[in-house]
Amino acid sequence: MSTYETTPSSTKLSWRLPTLTLAAAAAWYLLYGQLQTLADWLTYTLLGLPHGTQLAESINFFLYDVPKILMLLAGMVFVVTVVRSFFSPEQTRALLGGKREGLGNLLASGLGVLTPFCSCSAVPLFIGFVESGIPLGVTFSFLVAAPMVNEVALAMLFGMFGWKIAGLYLSTGLMVAIVSGVIIGRLKMERYVEDFVWQIKVGQAGPGLLYKPTWDDRLRDAARATHEIVSRVWLFVIIGIAVGAGIHGYVPEDFLLNMMGRQAWWSVPVAVVIGIPLYANAAGIMPVVYALMEKGAAMGTVLAFMMSVIALSLPEMLILRRVLKPRLIATFIGIVGAAIVLTGYLFNLII
Repeated sequence: MSTYETTPSSTKLSWRLPTLTLAAAAAWYLLYGQLQTLADWLTYTLLGLPHGTQLAESINFFLYDVPKILMLLAGMVFVVTVVRSFFSPEQTRALLGGKREGLGNLLASGLGVLTPFCSCSAVPLFIGFVESGIPLGVTFSFLVAAPMVNEVALAMLFGMFGWKIAGLYLSTGLMVAIVSGVIIGRLKMERYVEDFVWQIKVGQAGPGLLYKPTWDDRLRDAARATHEIVSRVWLFVIIGIAVGAGIHGYVPEDFLLNMMGRQAWWSVPVAVVIGIPLYANAAGIMPVVYALMEKGAAMGTVLAFMMSVIALSLPEMLILRRVLKPRLIATFIGIVGAAIVLTGYLFNLII
């Protein structure tokens, strides 16, 4: 988890930066509403591509989704970073420690929703929770929720499919995180955490942690965090959208319907198995999800694929191997994978 240090700014009331931020938000909103018109103009007027062709459909998809997803990503990271500035890591550990089973898992999952990180960036905070003595099952609830049900995924689902799908994804994703953490907690697998983790002593909060940032500090930190995160993932976003555009324009519909169609009972577990070895964050995989949905793939199957990609990635497992023994990692994959499969079937049943 990245840490954005702040330095005290003037304690006098400042209106300039908040005003500029509100103006930028208004400009963001106006531009976001014109993205489809701009993409159509670039595709069919500037480039002169004929309507209805595979190439035109792919390029239009690409030109619309690249700015749309990058704008959603930047906007949501900025907002969430401001919200997170009110909570220190020490406060987070104090909040999660000593809670009853279920309540602690719920709080950890809710925290995961508010952290704009992929699975690999969530691992360091997960390790910090373990070192702090927070129950193992609670830390796993955070580890599942942080990448899978973060604000980036929700914003993109809302923008592409509407609030009903985004809300259903939020509720089922939280349920997966909570139930998985409770099960792992009840299995009492602490002995499968590497010994050195339990021996690390967490330092006490120093005087600097008592500093309360001003709104100028919060906004500047949010701008820096947004720049840092977007600069790390923009290339993966473009690559993901390019793959999605290719699928949107060129992949035969029959192939997708056979692989991820509602009538194929085996499509959900196959999609999950395929997704586990892959790696992408929500911003990178969402264009592929959208393109698959456009081609007629079943919603539950595609979302199960997305969940497995962003919550059970191979790089995440390799990082976790430094602190967890293989049996606990295998248990984690098995429990979360089974929960994702059930979620995929649930989506296919009710949508």
